[in-house]
Amino acid sequence: MSILNVENVTHGFGGREILDNASFRLLKGEHIGLVGANGEGKSTFLNIITGKLTPDSGKVEWCKHITTGYLDQYSTLEKGKSIRDVLRDAFRHLTDLEAEMLAIYEKMADVSENEMNEMMEEVGEIQDILDSSGYYIIDSKISECANGLGLNEIGLDRDVTELSGGQRAKVLLAKLLLENPMILILDEPTNFLDENHIVWLKNFLKEYENAFILVSHDIPFLNEVVNVIYHIENCVLTRYTGDYSDFERMYELKKRQIEQAYSKQQKEIANLEEFVARNKARAATATLARSRQRQLDKMDIITLAPEKVKPSFSFKTARTPGRVVIEAKDLVLGYNEPLTSPLNLLVERNKKIAIKGTNGIGKSTLMKTLLGIIPPFAGSVSRDQFLLEGYFEQEETASDKTALSEIWDEYPSMTNAEVRAALARCGLTTEHITSQMKVLSGGENAKVRLCRLMLKEINLLVLDEPTNHLDVLAKEELKKAVSEFKGTVLLVSHEPEFYEDIVDEIINLENVSTKCV
Repeated sequence: MSILNVENVTHGFGGREILDNASFRLLKGEHIGLVGANGEGKSTFLNIITGKLTPDSGKVEWCKHITTGYLDQYSTLEKGKSIRDVLRDAFRHLTDLEAEMLAIYEKMADVSENEMNEMMEEVGEIQDILDSSGYYIIDSKISECANGLGLNEIGLDRDVTELSGGQRAKVLLAKLLLENPMILILDEPTNFLDENHIVWLKNFLKEYENAFILVSHDIPFLNEVVNVIYHIENCVLTRYTGDYSDFERMYELKKRQIEQAYSKQQKEIANLEEFVARNKARAATATLARSRQRQLDKMDIITLAPEKVKPSFSFKTARTPGRVVIEAKDLVLGYNEPLTSPLNLLVERNKKIAIKGTNGIGKSTLMKTLLGIIPPFAGSVSRDQFLLEGYFEQEETASDKTALSEIWDEYPSMTNAEVRAALARCGLTTEHITSQMKVLSGGENAKVRLCRLMLKEINLLVLDEPTNHLDVLAKEELKKAVSEFKGTVLLVSHEPEFYEDIVDEIINLENVSTKCV
């Protein structure tokens, strides 16, 4: 049974076409992966089907009585609530039903026999809904989901306003999963999850009986949980059956077939045009020439899709620092209270080090403390006098500036053409370059920030979750750039496949965390 039908949807934004005559269907129980390069329109498509955006033309139809749950990149939490409060909100509709049932019981003392029978039937229906929905085991459901996503470690009584960005994302995801909607819509759900919590979510989605639409650039994750791929490219939405690896094979096969058909047709067109040009002026062959011309006019011309703009990342190396770039002695991380036991750390020149550990454990805090952005809770950090760092922060508020201004304001000595060329190297088009940072997709925004970093001469590269939002091609290019950088690297990433074969050392912060003892 089809629970969502999208027919001939066309949509544009700011003079740019994003979807052209796109059609889509979601069947009951299907697990769909929505894929495409940064800026192709995946989040726009999700906003259209959820009613946040109205398409320029076309039709979106959901089946009746559908329940949906949507986790996007910009979901927010209500201030003043604890994690437990937010998770219990997932069952608010059931709580309301129970209140309705209790209110009916109170009215039963003063009703007629017929009214009593109607009320008994109604409370019976409500009781069946509560029983089948597991209303009386809510706390155990919350505990299971919270444990799977690492929320128990944070503390369910913690105020949500005190949480990091990654922790907030986990709370929103847990609430959505507890709601158990008929269709889940997830936009980059693994961005702020740790490796073990990604495994839990993967197993949850594999066993999920209802349908879901998943946007993700995490290929191993996609391969495990989806059975249908929808690919957005050049405003066209195409359906493929199977996982991401199946899609890649079919996509490449289709691409080769189109290229071969194009090559064959171009030869045919050349031959026909040559025949017409040679014979149209001669009376004896003019009729044949006109026939060939009609054949040309009726031909359905094959066009090749424009080649995708391939990003190219590289980092400028500054003067060589001393052998020890950063040294931490008895370093304790924290703000109002310690997050770790004393940590001794030596970061040597040209070493590439990855930091791992669960969300909220202090990975970003460690980076900022080593860079001197925030003070140590205890202990000391010394940095080489010739240290020149480049820092890619995990979370950065998108500004009203255009991408062009974002770079130009930082490097005013560059010419307009030089700034545009630098952004283009990162895979950004003219349209992206002149757009405000706040309207760019997450991946496009990250490319602008990487461009800003690439223009600076550095000998220490610090990357905090740089792959969030980046598409597959951009991640491959960034990995290559990090590997080739002739300086020191400190890296935080939830994707082991991104860093495992390019770093010299992996430090697990859980070994010194006060939360994991």
